[in-house]
Amino acid sequence: MEEQSENNIANSILDVIGRTPLVKLNKVVKDGNVVAEVVVKLESQNPGSSVKDRIAYNMIREAEARGDIIPNLTTIVEPTSGNTGIGLAMVCASLGYKLIVTMPDTMSMERRVVLLAFGAQVVLTPAAKGVKGAVEKAEEIKRSLQHAFIPQQFENSDNPQVHRETTGPEIWKDTGGKIDFFVSGVGTGGTLTGCAQYLKPLNPELKVVAVEPSESPVISGGSPGPHKIQGIGAGFIPKNLATNEVDEVVTVSSEQAIEMARRLAKEEGIFCGISSGAAVTAAIQVASRPENAGKRVVCILPSFGERYLSTILFQDLWNEAQAMKAE
Repeated sequence: MEEQSENNIANSILDVIGRTPLVKLNKVVKDGNVVAEVVVKLESQNPGSSVKDRIAYNMIREAEARGDIIPNLTTIVEPTSGNTGIGLAMVCASLGYKLIVTMPDTMSMERRVVLLAFGAQVVLTPAAKGVKGAVEKAEEIKRSLQHAFIPQQFENSDNPQVHRETTGPEIWKDTGGKIDFFVSGVGTGGTLTGCAQYLKPLNPELKVVAVEPSESPVISGGSPGPHKIQGIGAGFIPKNLATNEVDEVVTVSSEQAIEMARRLAKEEGIFCGISSGAAVTAAIQVASRPENAGKRVVCILPSFGERYLSTILFQDLWNEAQAMKAE
């Protein structure tokens, strides 16, 4: 039996955020003309099951260091599509902060329950108002409280900072510096921006690909619109997106993203959300170009599939499971 280390015990749940694995895709890439290697970074392996754990901890940690917030006194308020709220709820539970999350009422029931389980207060806003509606509600709540702080993930520089300091270096280390394309969906823009700012100086030939819903192609210069890819496509270009770091924008439809997320579970054993399906769809597009033969495409899979059981992603399976009878 391998000897156990005496010091490999985390001091808190926050100490196990990050250091997520890279996994090569083998089956979903067999369709068509894929000529490049596609590798995914499983951010679902974070303790709160999404990439947002990273920014949640960093935004709170840096705010504490600046004296902007005080445990057991300051109320944290944040507009979120779900996963940032869950990351913040986990962090706030660990550090002793009250959290109020505002989010569109289209967000999945799983996200709401997880937020409540961590002790957060959830305030839903009309879906028609999108993320902007959640932002306005958060600002309204903040004005009503004496000691409140909004991390503002869409414009807080502590968001891309943590990806420059952790996600980007992890990718570089685990690929041995061999990465030709970096593909990321754009929600706040923090993951793409931070990773690009770390990786591009190390490999000036690296191409960074942003992914957004084809129904809401704002980064591409189009108009915002409703879509079903939770977590990306906010309907505006966030301040945390450094557009100068983006070499290409690939649009993916909600249907394509949903289909790929389902395939990843059945064919690769990778259980992930809809935005992960969008990222892989875009990565395969890039990997199918003849000029990219032999290259490596790395993309981010932001979250775990269990958070989407009641959504359109797995609604049919949910209904099927509910209809089952004992034999």
